[in-house]
Amino acid sequence: MSAKFRLIVGLGNPSSRYEPTRHNAGFWFLDEIASRHRLTFRADQRTQGLLAKLDFEGETVFLLKPMTFMNRSGGPVAALASYCKIAPGQILIAHDELDFDPGVVKLKVGGGHGGHNGLRDIIGKLGSADFYRLRIGIGHPGYGEDVSDYVLDRPSRHESDILLAAVVRAADFLPDLLRGKIESVMNLLHA
Repeated sequence: MSAKFRLIVGLGNPSSRYEPTRHNAGFWFLDEIASRHRLTFRADQRTQGLLAKLDFEGETVFLLKPMTFMNRSGGPVAALASYCKIAPGQILIAHDELDFDPGVVKLKVGGGHGGHNGLRDIIGKLGSADFYRLRIGIGHPGYGEDVSDYVLDRPSRHESDILLAAVVRAADFLPDLLRGKIESVMNLLHA
């Protein structure tokens, strides 16, 4: 059986300065998967990202953390998709989601970028929005002008525990996601 997803991308910003910030929720998801499967991310020149390979039921699934900063995430994603001939429908992008409370995780396919600059760049560079999104809720600061500072700030200890628990829960569904049980995972995540 071939894996539903051949590429899983976690969005975030490089460097230790941004590692604990809300905007790096996508990186946290990939780090959880890598930890469970004892995978190591290595710098990849072609993609300008950190790349790991997961062997799943005889198929290779790429895990990519773009190192180009959030607003330029599309280049690494498009480079790997083009080189490995990966269609948009075989890509899962994990990212922070302002519109959901901390700890809420939802899965969807297609749609717009919703103001998320990482998604905006990926859509532009791929020429398609037909990829899947794992949306990890981080909450909203309440005012639009506060968003930039909010996403680049550390969550409180309590909020951090909630976010990390959500990432762990989302990673629990990885086998089903890779087997294409999308509707089942959606129902469980959205319940």
